[in-house]
This record gives sequence, structure tokens and C-alpha cells, in this order.
Amino acid sequence: MSGGEIKAVEGAALHGARFRYFDYVMAAFVTILLLSNVLGAGKVATVNLPLIGEWPFGAGILFFPVSYVIGDILTEVYGYARARRCIWAGFAALLFMAFMSWVVVALPPAATWQGQEAYEAVFGQVPRIVLASIVAFWAGEFANSYVLAKMKLWTEGRHLWTRTIGSTFVGQGIDSLIFYPLAFYGVWDNETLLVVLLTQFALKVGWEALLTPVTYAVVGWLKRREGIDVYDRETDFTPFKAAL
Repeated sequence: MSGGEIKAVEGAALHGARFRYFDYVMAAFVTILLLSNVLGAGKVATVNLPLIGEWPFGAGILFFPVSYVIGDILTEVYGYARARRCIWAGFAALLFMAFMSWVVVALPPAATWQGQEAYEAVFGQVPRIVLASIVAFWAGEFANSYVLAKMKLWTEGRHLWTRTIGSTFVGQGIDSLIFYPLAFYGVWDNETLLVVLLTQFALKVGWEALLTPVTYAVVGWLKRREGIDVYDRETDFTPFKAAL
């Protein structure tokens, strides 16, 4: 597809179409997803807030919501079918990352290497948390993409902010409702579990709202460069396929 005038098209009519920037956006989606899980998931950071004091938070929250922003961009610009392909690519990448981490940590260290304990602390993964993370990502991202695509039809392509924030509210809500109980029920007391769930959900949605101007800029630029504006009127919304 070539840039220039933006043409409204049906998602189902784009079978086999080639785009300039889709592969780059897909690569960014998978990269941020993996790095936020590898580098951010294991660290608890703190920030000093006025009137509250020291407030701990998972470092991954700074970057994981960006995957939802890119998911919004993928669905808004390229349609649900291509966003679905990216979600499956991210899902497969997370599975491979979990498998590779398990293998590398389990390998016996050389007698001269002293980093095994530190390596296990960073890359050793609790299977229950890994499972919760992968399942929550899959369900949350598909809900996010579905809601955005449907809201685009309801709003006739207007008011982008309503569907980026609205879809993230649903997607992150499902993500949080799956991840925290599945990962920590019975480990944390119920009150702590509920407080952390609600706090993290609010922070993720708030972060998405703050990034709305960036989303507008990237969506507008991509639509102009690709020359399309996709509407998913005849799209098959099943998540259980990777084909376009």
C-alpha cells in the first residue's frame, strides 16, 4: 500500500495486502512485551509521593501498558485480523521465553562461574506466575483489540480517545482479574490481593490515558503513510486463528 490519501476499507478486503510499516509495529509490540516481562517483572521500585510517602510498585508497569498502546495502534490502523496475528506472535514469544529461561537456569553451572544464584534470582521463574502472566496477556489483549474494533464501528471512526481508553479499560481489567488471583491467591491475603489488583489496574489505565496524544500522533502518521483506515465490519472475530 502507498501513502497519500487515506481510504476507508473493510478489514476483510485486505487479504494479502502488503504494508510499509506493519512488520515494524509488530516487532515493537513483541519486543516491548518480552522486555517488560524480563526486565520489569522481577523488580519492585519505589517512588515518594506527596502526602503518601514511599509507594512501592512493580517496575514492569512502566512499560507493559505500552504493549496495549501498540495493540490499539495495530487494531486501529491495520484491523483486528492483523492485530490478532501479532497477539499470537507475542503469545508464542512468551512461551518460548519461559521455556528458554527454565532451560538456561536449570543447566548446571561451570565450577569456575559464580553467577548462578544471581542468575536464578533474575531469571528463575515461578511456573504459577508464568502461567498467569501468559493467560492474562492472551485474554486481555484479545479483549482490548475486539472492543476497539467494535467501538470504531459504533463511533464511525470518530473520537479515537474513547476507544483507546475504553478498550484498555476492558483489556487491562480482564488482564488484572486473571493475573493476580491466578498468580497470588492463597499466597497473599485477600485484602492485599484486592488492593494490588485495583491499584495496578488504575495505574495501567491512567498510563494509557496519558499516552493518548502519542497514540493520536502515531495512528495519524501510519494512516497517512499506509493510505488506509480499516473498519472491521465483515471480520471474523474468533481469536482461535492466526490467518488473515
